[in-house]
Amino acid sequence: MEGFRLVSEVPVRFADTDSFGHVNHANYLSYLECSRVDYFRRVLGVTQLSDYTIIIARIEIDYKSPAFHHEKLLVGCRVSEIGGASIDMHYRVEDKASGRLVAEAKSVIVTFDYTLKRPIRVGDAWREKMEAFDGIS
Repeated sequence: MEGFRLVSEVPVRFADTDSFGHVNHANYLSYLECSRVDYFRRVLGVTQLSDYTIIIARIEIDYKSPAFHHEKLLVGCRVSEIGGASIDMHYRVEDKASGRLVAEAKSVIVTFDYTLKRPIRVGDAWREKMEAFDGIS
């Protein structure tokens, strides 16, 4: 998938579909989350729940074509910008078999201290790994 070094495969489950036979719009949030968790594990080395010092501030999804039960989706995930306490991520969802564009999305993630209940700065180690992986300068 062009422009995305990290691509996760997500199968469409029967439970993801609605009475019209296509994936219900709300399930795309889970597909994005699968890819985002994969990114944090593979790129940042986050494996423990306590190491997820993030909170989702915003998500936008543009639906391009429907997905159906038994399809396998590819979800590309990349960091596009790193702020003081925020990380902008972009996503692309395609049907694995045909390459058909299913959705495009953006999220803003805020690094967050759950004990203090406030945003914190993106750590240098995370910043360096994301910049190196996604070519951000």
